[in-house]
Amino acid sequence: MALKRWNEVRTAAVIGSGVMGAAIAAHLANAGIRCLLLDVVPNSITVEEEIKGLALTDKAVRNRLATQGIARLKKTNPSPLYMEAFADRIAAGNTEDDMPRLRGVDWIIEAVTERLDIKRVVWDAIEAHWTPGTLVSSNTSGISLTAIAEGRGQAFKESFVGTHFFNPPRYMHLVEVIPTADSAHDTVEQAREWCERRLGKGVVIAKDTPNFIGNRIGTYSLVTTLREMERAGLTIEEVDAITGPAMGRPKSATFRTLDLVGLDTFMHVVGNLTEHAPTESERQLFKLPSWYHKLVEQGHIGEKAGQGFYKKEGKGRITALRFDTMQYADRQHVQAASLEAAKRANGTGNKLKALLNTKDKYGTFAWDTTKQMLVYSASLVGVIADDIHNIDHAIRWGFNWQLGPFEMWDAIGVRESTARMQAEGVDVPAWVLEWLAAGHETFYMKLPSKGKAYAHLGGYRNVETAPQHISLRELKDAGATIASNAGASLIDLGDGVACLEFHSPNNAIGGDILSMIQRSVELVEQQYRGLVVANEGKHFCVGANIMQLLAEAQAEEWEEIDDIIKHFQQSMLRLKRLQKPVVAAPHQMTLGGGVEACLPADVILFSAETYFGLVETGVGLIPAGGGCKELLQQLSARFPHAEDDLTPHVLRIFETIAMAKVSTSGFDTERLGYRRPKDEVLIDSKRRIYEAKQIVLAMDASGFSSEHSPVIRVAGREAKAAMKLAIQGMREGGYISEHDALIANKLAHILSGGDVPSGALVSEQYVLDLEREAFLSLCGEQKTQQRMEHMLRTGKPLRN
Repeated sequence: MALKRWNEVRTAAVIGSGVMGAAIAAHLANAGIRCLLLDVVPNSITVEEEIKGLALTDKAVRNRLATQGIARLKKTNPSPLYMEAFADRIAAGNTEDDMPRLRGVDWIIEAVTERLDIKRVVWDAIEAHWTPGTLVSSNTSGISLTAIAEGRGQAFKESFVGTHFFNPPRYMHLVEVIPTADSAHDTVEQAREWCERRLGKGVVIAKDTPNFIGNRIGTYSLVTTLREMERAGLTIEEVDAITGPAMGRPKSATFRTLDLVGLDTFMHVVGNLTEHAPTESERQLFKLPSWYHKLVEQGHIGEKAGQGFYKKEGKGRITALRFDTMQYADRQHVQAASLEAAKRANGTGNKLKALLNTKDKYGTFAWDTTKQMLVYSASLVGVIADDIHNIDHAIRWGFNWQLGPFEMWDAIGVRESTARMQAEGVDVPAWVLEWLAAGHETFYMKLPSKGKAYAHLGGYRNVETAPQHISLRELKDAGATIASNAGASLIDLGDGVACLEFHSPNNAIGGDILSMIQRSVELVEQQYRGLVVANEGKHFCVGANIMQLLAEAQAEEWEEIDDIIKHFQQSMLRLKRLQKPVVAAPHQMTLGGGVEACLPADVILFSAETYFGLVETGVGLIPAGGGCKELLQQLSARFPHAEDDLTPHVLRIFETIAMAKVSTSGFDTERLGYRRPKDEVLIDSKRRIYEAKQIVLAMDASGFSSEHSPVIRVAGREAKAAMKLAIQGMREGGYISEHDALIANKLAHILSGGDVPSGALVSEQYVLDLEREAFLSLCGEQKTQQRMEHMLRTGKPLRN
């Protein structure tokens, strides 16, 4: 039977509707795959079911566990679903009545309890209804896939792999694909392609060893941290201060992460290693402290129990565990020269190097834990994965570290750090010493043209990059920069398409970016087929440069602020009026001015994980870079006739902006009114620049012409009255402050088109002038300046 490609996958079944199984089903549904979710039949009825007169034979009872799993998806925060409506793509069933339905699906995923005996029973039932050619996989975090497949038929074994989704599946990028000795090559490649292309995941190929790659090294690192904390006499807070951003890791660091995962869950993962690690000496490496076991026995297993390493005491007070007394105490604020040195350094590698080279107790602790993790990782090359590249990817994608083990080793200097390890009596794996003896200084090497290679079998192997994964950094290294300044660059993507890249701090929009937008419009108009607006920052754009605006406002430089806003507005207008196709490809946080930089594009290609919204009211302002104007322009185009009532639609826009609503995904932008019929959503974010380029080329080939109309039909005084009435009700009800009401009334004035009759036709510049006037007046308000200052200081909005 011919293998199905990634875009031919239509249906799937997930066996097991627990937290993980239901979340996997949700992500399949996110990708447009209709999913059957099955679980066992309950052996008793609930009180609610009894009141309804239901019996064990009723379908609603027999499907209860799967039905509850689907319902739970809609309540979970953060949501496993891109949109709540996607839950309708999941159908509930049970493992007694519905197993025959497996014959019609493209992919079967088992996600039941992590017990080999239970999994084997489930696989007996699956194989009885399996159709040859259907991909079958087990979502296990560490059980041997060979053991799970034992006793199955050969054809079945050839279609079987492990697919270990990291939790939560929507948000964690990593999927480990684990073949057995019997897995067909085509099966492995099909699983890889489906996970990468259809589900947007980063895939590593792991060997069938205990806990595979991510959990093997990640678990070792965490247990080592616990052991070294005891030895060094550090506190929970001190360790978290060290093992967070200072080492290129998430803010949740060590103990907040364990609280989120669950101490019991982590102990189960460790238990699998202590039971199945190949040697007694390695099993001893995973021995948890007695006080950890005591915490679990007491039920203090983390956030789901209300306490673990940290405990919420109410009214915002959080205490931290003192593991020597097993009591909780107020959290300490941790400061040290080593941590400050790491904070001041630029880039993850330099932060890590600064921390490890500082000789205080925090720098020493970081070095002691890091060196052990690096050596352990090196000892497993060829054991848990064929190469260092898969290991680095697994740790970065599975634990959200900025660098994998071998990337970290490169950053701190392989030769220098290895010499330090040896001086301290550390047994460094022989292949690392041989690598250095051969004259190599790094595990990764940049190639002369573009891309990079990694250490493999005594030499370097090229990192294989799919042509659909365009790297702006590699293009710039290869000399593809057309124009550049401190805030942005224009880069040649090839085939007559240019890319405008923001690269200011946080990609905040300031004068440099605005100037490069205007320069890019000129160059693309003259020399190129079209323009992509995209970047590779952590976030697409967090908005305008608030710090600059606040400084100008506090200095009462009103003419300067007026010029800034005019520059912003005119830059967006020029982008909109470019007579070549423009495609914006936002990702992650795209807020305020970032939204205004996307709305003028002919097409917006949203990444699935795009959090998109005009949030200016959170800092006491209104969108003034054309955001209000763009939404009114879209509305005018949809309802061009005099008899069309614009008021209800304007009220929706008003609510979205006034409440600073942000989409929960790229798909959710439709609910908020940002996504237009021609816009698209892409799950595989790595392809966003490539796909945006393809859209530009297709538009150009089809004879692109701008549909821009400078005339806007507005709702007028009738809509303004409706908005003002809503504002008054919110103010009298105590839902908003006096300053909120002031901002909202100014926004209502803009969105209604000012003091004009319903259906009046106005120009773009007229609406932009309304935006600018409102923005300037709000900048002069003390409470707005307080909001801006608070946001800069805390990263959170102030309600004053």
